[in-house]
Amino acid sequence: MAAPGAEEDALARYRSPLVSRYASAEMGFNFSERKKFGTWRRLWLYLAQAEKSLGLPITDEQIQEMEANLDNIDFKMAAEEEKKLRHDVMAHVHTFAHCCPKAAAIIHLGATSCYVGDNTDLIVLRDGFNLLLPKLARVISRLADFAEKYADLPTLGFTHYQPAQLTTVGKRCCLWIQDLCMDLQNLERARDDLRFRGVKGTTGTQASFLQLFEGDHSKVEELDRLVTAKAGFKRAYMVTGQTYSRKVDIEVLAVLASLGASIHKICTDIRLLANLKEIEEPFEKDQIGSSAMPYKRNPMRSERCCSLARHLMTLVLDPLQTASVQWFERTLDDSANRRVCLAEAFLTADIILSTLQNISEGLVVYPKVIERRIRQELPFMATENIIMAMVKAGGNRQDCHEKIRVLSQQAAAVVKQEGGDNDFIARVCADPYFSPIHKQLESLLDPSSFTGRAPQQVAKFLKEEVRPALIPYQSKMGGKIELAL
Repeated sequence: MAAPGAEEDALARYRSPLVSRYASAEMGFNFSERKKFGTWRRLWLYLAQAEKSLGLPITDEQIQEMEANLDNIDFKMAAEEEKKLRHDVMAHVHTFAHCCPKAAAIIHLGATSCYVGDNTDLIVLRDGFNLLLPKLARVISRLADFAEKYADLPTLGFTHYQPAQLTTVGKRCCLWIQDLCMDLQNLERARDDLRFRGVKGTTGTQASFLQLFEGDHSKVEELDRLVTAKAGFKRAYMVTGQTYSRKVDIEVLAVLASLGASIHKICTDIRLLANLKEIEEPFEKDQIGSSAMPYKRNPMRSERCCSLARHLMTLVLDPLQTASVQWFERTLDDSANRRVCLAEAFLTADIILSTLQNISEGLVVYPKVIERRIRQELPFMATENIIMAMVKAGGNRQDCHEKIRVLSQQAAAVVKQEGGDNDFIARVCADPYFSPIHKQLESLLDPSSFTGRAPQQVAKFLKEEVRPALIPYQSKMGGKIELAL
């Protein structure tokens, strides 16, 4: 068998479908090796620049050499160094020093591995939120347009997945939107709560930097402030161990898990509505629903969202357990775990938001099916209205109640035992007892009279809560999204 080429070799190895099949290029890059190690070099540059400005003997030539080689990364050399040293940070210190011989002596000066490791993670988490937030805003915007369009369309409500009072298609959509607005607020808060680890040294005491600045505490504090600002953060954690507290990771993944729960609920509703043939997700002209049953229109996008959302919801267990076993200033059993769960959480959230945007941009409503289902259930819901109308026409409530009880049970038997349509209203029309209100029956059965303030609630909710929350993202609303697969 011939030796595989580069393409065949790649196909012979497992690749995470989160990257190879689903996630956006932007989110994939955010967790890439190039982003990670390029950020390490920038952090070393920030540190050197700040140390120089505070009086350490670092030259302009050394700074310029570092600046010129920020993205000149020899990944093959770094891999060989790591294999030899068994230390990823030192491998990249050596690799950076190789292309910056003049600056070699001051790269990583006073720092520990977590200076680049943890600070890069915090930058990547922040940037990940900045990628997710506009996507979430776009989903909310698309669903808000849908809710507005169908604010007045009556539909059968369900509690316990049993027929209940009517609502409207738009009002039900607002239940989805409200959850997503909570997620938008939570993601913003989690992003804004992130702080920088800064320059804290091996156990968080800043001892190495205090030594570099010959006991000058004010310069150590200023160094921390300068590097934090260069990295784009307003604040750094005042105290750390060797790492920033792993409770931060819990906060980050908790809000993403909550987003997963919201999207799972939304897409489950859509899947149930697809079964009822009331609403469908987009279905392309040449799309195949089943290899064996050509007629099927499976809600595969919603199923994908539910499938991946379940994975997203479970990932928060990792940082919960990691934070609980970080002995004293740190242990290294967090490292391998965090490489997986942090990246996967953001990649998964990215995928389900893109998929839900695609769904929300092409939802199809079938009003005639919705109307037929209402006709099946509305007669029973209208019984109280009929009783009240008969009382106003001079009838006795108890007599009327008994008449309706008998007729409704007869109609229910036709539906359940014979598989027929609900003929309750036909029975009322045929009974002379109800002749005083026969002309009112049409108005008594108008579905819009059973939806309460649903249309008004939709309008008020969208105007006062939803649209204002989207204002910061107006310039990033973009066009429609197509799924690669």
